[in-house]
Amino acid sequence: EVQLVESGGDLVQPGGSLRLSCAASGFSFSDYTMTWVRHVPGKELEWVSSISSSRKSISYSDSVKGRFSISRDNAKNTLYLQLNSLTIEDTAMYYCKGESVYLNCPILWGQGTQVTVSS
Repeated sequence: EVQLVESGGDLVQPGGSLRLSCAASGFSFSDYTMTWVRHVPGKELEWVSSISSSRKSISYSDSVKGRFSISRDNAKNTLYLQLNSLTIEDTAMYYCKGESVYLNCPILWGQGTQVTVSS
């Protein structure tokens, strides 16, 4: 079964840190560009960060650049997002997304993990 399962979300105080994980199974993880997006109810989905299949290309949204760090371990089929210096505006449901380097493969989504930043 093809799956992306996020974990690591939690309630954290402003200025705190979290590490999110996205465990992949049932497909060739190393052939996928992986992305983190986040969603706040009532707002549009927001792209956060992406990492290429080879890890050679990494990009961040301006809102998280310098605070978040994306990484992947292809041997462990796992994607990570390190969140530092968290602010209330980072509160959201975080999802991982996978897009194959090959054409005509479906986009894969996880079920999400909630990050709440509050004092």
